[in-house]
Amino acid sequence: MKSKDELQSIIKEIAAVESPVGIDAVYVHALILDKLSSIEQRIDRLEAIVGGKLADGNR
Repeated sequence: MKSKDELQSIIKEIAAVESPVGIDAVYVHALILDKLSSIEQRIDRLEAIVGGKLADGNR
């Protein structure tokens, strides 16, 4: 797990002075959902590759 210091560039990007919690929650959620979508697409591609190899009998 990264330290807070290592994440400062991201923290500065999502910080919002006008927010009572100091972050733009909508933006943070959008970032998270975007990353999850990217991860899901990568997993789908990997599963397709592995599935094709298993169907061919290659392991």
